[in-house]
Amino acid sequence: MKKHLLITALLTILSFSLYSQIVFENGYFINESNQKVNCLIKNVDWRDSPTEFEYKISQNEPVQKASIQTIKEFGINGISKYIGANVNIDRSGDELINMNSQKNPIFQEERLFLKVLIDGKASLYNYSDKNLTRFFYKMNDSAIIQLVYKRYLNYENNIAQNNTFRQQLYNGLKCEGITSKNIESIRYIKNDLMKLFVNYNECMGSDNLNYKASHKKALFNLSLRPGLNQSSLAISNPEADYMNTDFGNKFGFRFGIEGEYLLPFNKNKWGFIMEPTFQYFKSEKTKNANGVSGGVLVSKVNYQSIELPFGVRYYIFLNDESKIYINASYVIDFSYSSNIEHSRSDGSVLSKLDIETGGNIALGVGYKYKDKYSVEMRYQTSREILHQYAAWS
Repeated sequence: MKKHLLITALLTILSFSLYSQIVFENGYFINESNQKVNCLIKNVDWRDSPTEFEYKISQNEPVQKASIQTIKEFGINGISKYIGANVNIDRSGDELINMNSQKNPIFQEERLFLKVLIDGKASLYNYSDKNLTRFFYKMNDSAIIQLVYKRYLNYENNIAQNNTFRQQLYNGLKCEGITSKNIESIRYIKNDLMKLFVNYNECMGSDNLNYKASHKKALFNLSLRPGLNQSSLAISNPEADYMNTDFGNKFGFRFGIEGEYLLPFNKNKWGFIMEPTFQYFKSEKTKNANGVSGGVLVSKVNYQSIELPFGVRYYIFLNDESKIYINASYVIDFSYSSNIEHSRSDGSVLSKLDIETGGNIALGVGYKYKDKYSVEMRYQTSREILHQYAAWS
């Protein structure tokens, strides 16, 4: 019953999230007719370069969509800017399984939304699509060109690199303050390239519009997580069914420390979580048993462990201060000094089972306020605690 209730709650929240908005923020777009339209754009904080976006002309107007086919440029004021451009792009895979033996890039012309990283005399752009990352640049009013970096397999079947982008930068960013040594150390990563383009524009007396300054970084949160468990335990052995015992439901305290790493895209809606947690379950049952000397069986369980759930979390924003979240985790359990003991009425031990636990799944729904206070309901699937004994479950 509890499991069904939690699943229903999860489905309800997921359905709600389909209709929930992140935020519509002040922005603009420029259409094919070079007309600039001020509007409200849904800020999804795109990880991959978009092919379309949603907007509203005003707060009370209906939501509309605009695609790369009809838009030359769009932006969210002070946050991000994208330009639509027909460019030659090399989509050769950087991963070993997709790598080819051709050193030179294999270009194909595509219309893409490129994210503006640096806007100035020398402009830098970024395109991302899953595991593919490409950087482009433009000098003054020239065409937009890809900075070439390619990993490939050489004739010895070893991974080699085509670092043509360094020569492109050396030829294009000529300035007194930039030396060949500066270029040689540049890596094909966002921070290195942005720093170089900022230095060049400053050297040339050109203004820099840096669109990374306001970009939200990855966040790491550490939280204390006290709580209350309601747990149940039943054990059985078909070869000695007189020792089958249902220990019933018990309440117990838990205490954990949660580490949460929020990913730096989609408004920090996605995160990884890990929560080492101490928990315990203690119970004692007495019953009449014909198979036991004295006719009485006393069963005791003392189970304590450190649980280690690790998984993913997804946030649904309600407003600037409140949000709902859902978790899915796999739980590894480390039990210690834990056993189940069966004894006779005179206290003599009939059997003693050491507890060794397996893993299980945890699903959770929570509410967080001001990123400081939270409450969560969590359901865990059944966990086998006697898996080393073939006859017991």
